Amino acid sequence: MKLKSRTAIVTGSGNGIGRACAQEFAKEGAAVVVADVNLRGAEETARLIKEAGGKALAIETDVADPASVEKMVRKTVEAFAQIHVLLNNAAVQVNKNIEDTTFEEWNRQMAVNLGGTFLCSKYCLPFLRQTRGNILNMASVNGFFVEPIVAGYCATKAGIVGFTKAMAIDHGRDGIRVNCICPGYIDSGLAESYFQAQADPAAARASAGKLHALWRIGRPQEVGRVAVFLASDDASFVTASSYNVTGGFGSGIAPLD
Repeated sequence: MKLKSRTAIVTGSGNGIGRACAQEFAKEGAAVVVADVNLRGAEETARLIKEAGGKALAIETDVADPASVEKMVRKTVEAFAQIHVLLNNAAVQVNKNIEDTTFEEWNRQMAVNLGGTFLCSKYCLPFLRQTRGNILNMASVNGFFVEPIVAGYCATKAGIVGFTKAMAIDHGRDGIRVNCICPGYIDSGLAESYFQAQADPAAARASAGKLHALWRIGRPQEVGRVAVFLASDDASFVTASSYNVTGGFGSGIAPLD
């Protein structure tokens, strides 16, 4: 098992990519803290992990709130003593152009996507230093390749790519690796919300699959397997890197039907 006897925190793991990553970590032997603002979703993920023979603890967490993040870290250490892996996955996406985006929507997106990555990293770093652990940040192909009506989301994901590199430089001497994962379209909540914001959701979903070199949308578990690799000793000399899990999305002009 690649993560045996390790503790991993996965934020935003009440569904979608976060849930899949939490499950894949547990399959590899990690005790997983399932952190999500939606406690019911977090408890469901924890239940699925336990039913499969793994260890999990659900903690209601708003990653934009320093007190909530500090409580999450404290409960993690109380339950499992150490922290080896932090996966900053929690995110929100506003499907509007900038003119239509409210000030509150803009601030919440920044507070969760960028601010949550900052806060969780800040409070976990002292414990990751003890274990020479690692941080994974969930960015997006939208950090490099932008799309309509998600300007704010694209800004946060580009920011996470830069933040990842900066943290890797700052904390590499402590033995802490920091990387980010950049998914393409994945069959999960945020992608579905984007499709539903289009005039013809079904057509948008079908068209999105054809934008990938593999001609399909990815599965959450496929992102989870990359997360396992980066969290494990298999990636012991990998840091400050952005791993594209895109099925070739954004690599060039898609072929004609």
